[in-house]
Amino acid sequence: MTEIHGTCDEQFEPVRAAFEKNFDDGVELGASVYVTRAGQPVVDLWAGDADSHGRPWESDTIANVYSTTKTMAATCVLMLADRGEVDLDAPVSEYWPEFKANGKEAVLVRHVMSHTAGLSGFDPAIAPSDLYDWDKVVAHLAAQAPWWEPGTASGYHAVTQGYLQGEIVRRVTGRTIGTFFREEVAQPLGADFHIGLPASEDHRVAEIIPPASALDALGGVDVDSIAARTLLSCPLDATEPATREWRAAEIPAAGGVGNARPIGRVHSALANGGEVAGVRLLSAAGVERILEEQSNGTDLVLNFPMRFGMGFGLMSDAIPLSPNPRAFFWGGWGGSIALTDLDEAMTVTYVMNRMAADLIGDMRGIGIVFAAYQALGG
Repeated sequence: MTEIHGTCDEQFEPVRAAFEKNFDDGVELGASVYVTRAGQPVVDLWAGDADSHGRPWESDTIANVYSTTKTMAATCVLMLADRGEVDLDAPVSEYWPEFKANGKEAVLVRHVMSHTAGLSGFDPAIAPSDLYDWDKVVAHLAAQAPWWEPGTASGYHAVTQGYLQGEIVRRVTGRTIGTFFREEVAQPLGADFHIGLPASEDHRVAEIIPPASALDALGGVDVDSIAARTLLSCPLDATEPATREWRAAEIPAAGGVGNARPIGRVHSALANGGEVAGVRLLSAAGVERILEEQSNGTDLVLNFPMRFGMGFGLMSDAIPLSPNPRAFFWGGWGGSIALTDLDEAMTVTYVMNRMAADLIGDMRGIGIVFAAYQALGG
């Protein structure tokens, strides 16, 4: 029996039970879960090991969360839009003139936010080590042509989205997205999440246990398809987060480091009309923009029905994480997840270090989300 640490309100015992069952079933190494309602934590749990040598997962253990980082990058762009510094309906080239090359004049900021920009991969392909050179990556993206007509379909921008968003942030504010996030979001909220991790925090980082095959998601996929071209355009094998180079780099779609608590802290502001603990990130209207549907159909990369809002996934028949339509989410390769429900003023976040192979969710975190709704009587 794994010892579960932390606190859990009595009403949310189903969440503790679901979290504990993951360990009892042998599908976890180390993990954390955090649930808030009306800005207050009602679940803050952690358990297991931070590495394969038995180092305990502590309250402040942090891990690479892959695409759950996208929720933080999207929040930064939404904040600038809320302030009137970025127009989500404007061409990206309005802020980044070089971007208009090769037929990208019609790519709008909202296309970048919703994976519909036609730039889901790098063309030509790059090596993972290239991701550590920001200027090189954004120049590469600025020069290439879209792979489909922007705005007509989604194709999951697994790694590229964060660089596109981050360069917009840099052109508008003069700050990198990691710096903007730290100064405008993480520090005001006291959220221990990092887009670009200082070496001083390396001792707290959990070992990521890669899936058996990092490219399982490509099984049987046509190598000339958008999906294959995307995932092979910068082939990651999940060993990268073990390196100082990956942790130090700002990789806003895949390289964020934290645990369930800081992710939930940031999302709790969104769940409460844009403000928590006296810190306002967005106006209530700014939060509502997340719910504006941008695409709804089979994603060209994930090959799965996806409904995207402004920077987040929205509820659908294919992904019914919440019974409430005013809920949104995203998760990371391996299983991390963050759900925000505006109707319940609730957030549910989960971070682990033993990865599952699926790009689209994992029942460990999904089961915890369902348990939170069970606690509410749903």
